[in-house]
Amino acid sequence: MARAMFEYTKTVLSKVSFDVSLFTKELQKALQRLLPYEIEELKIFIMSLVQQNPELNQCLIYLK
Repeated sequence: MARAMFEYTKTVLSKVSFDVSLFTKELQKALQRLLPYEIEELKIFIMSLVQQNPELNQCLIYLK
Protein backbone atom coordinates (compact mmCIF):
# COMPACT_ATOMS: atom_id res chain seq x y z
CA MET A 1 0.00 0.00 0.00
CA ALA A 2 2.76 2.45 0.89
CA ARG A 3 4.42 1.89 -2.48
CA ALA A 4 1.17 2.82 -4.19
CA MET A 5 1.15 6.13 -2.30
CA PHE A 6 4.69 6.83 -3.48
CA GLU A 7 3.78 6.18 -7.11
CA TYR A 8 0.65 8.29 -6.76
CA THR A 9 2.71 11.13 -5.28
CA LYS A 10 5.12 11.02 -8.22
CA THR A 11 2.20 11.16 -10.65
CA VAL A 12 0.61 14.13 -8.89
CA LEU A 13 3.88 16.04 -8.68
CA SER A 14 4.54 15.46 -12.36
CA LYS A 15 1.11 16.76 -13.30
CA VAL A 16 1.35 19.93 -11.19
CA SER A 17 4.95 20.76 -12.09
CA PHE A 18 3.72 23.59 -14.32
CA ASP A 19 2.69 25.66 -11.25
CA VAL A 20 5.24 26.34 -8.53
CA SER A 21 2.76 27.14 -5.75
CA LEU A 22 0.64 24.06 -6.44
CA PHE A 23 3.77 21.91 -6.67
CA THR A 24 4.93 23.26 -3.31
CA LYS A 25 1.62 22.41 -1.64
CA GLU A 26 1.63 18.88 -3.04
CA LEU A 27 5.25 18.41 -2.04
CA GLN A 28 4.50 19.43 1.54
CA LYS A 29 1.61 16.95 1.69
CA ALA A 30 3.84 14.22 0.28
CA LEU A 31 6.53 14.84 2.88
CA GLN A 32 3.96 14.32 5.64
CA ARG A 33 2.59 11.08 4.17
CA LEU A 34 5.62 9.22 2.89
CA LEU A 35 8.04 7.02 4.79
CA PRO A 36 11.63 8.23 5.30
CA TYR A 37 13.14 5.93 2.66
CA GLU A 38 10.44 7.00 0.19
CA ILE A 39 11.30 10.64 0.81
CA GLU A 40 14.90 9.88 -0.17
CA GLU A 41 13.66 8.34 -3.42
CA LEU A 42 11.36 11.31 -3.94
CA LYS A 43 14.32 13.69 -3.68
CA ILE A 44 15.94 11.95 -6.65
CA PHE A 45 12.71 12.17 -8.63
CA ILE A 46 12.28 15.88 -7.82
CA MET A 47 15.84 16.65 -8.86
CA SER A 48 15.03 15.29 -12.33
CA LEU A 49 11.86 17.42 -12.43
CA VAL A 50 13.87 20.50 -11.46
CA GLN A 51 16.23 19.88 -14.35
CA GLN A 52 13.26 19.90 -16.72
CA ASN A 53 11.52 22.84 -14.97
CA PRO A 54 14.14 25.16 -13.42
CA GLU A 55 11.45 27.36 -11.83
CA LEU A 56 10.80 24.51 -9.35
CA ASN A 57 14.27 25.06 -7.92
CA GLN A 58 12.85 27.12 -5.05
CA CYS A 59 10.91 24.06 -3.81
CA LEU A 60 14.14 22.28 -2.93
CA ILE A 61 14.25 24.03 0.45
CA TYR A 62 11.50 21.66 1.64
CA LEU A 63 13.70 18.65 0.95
CA LYS A 64 16.53 19.66 3.26
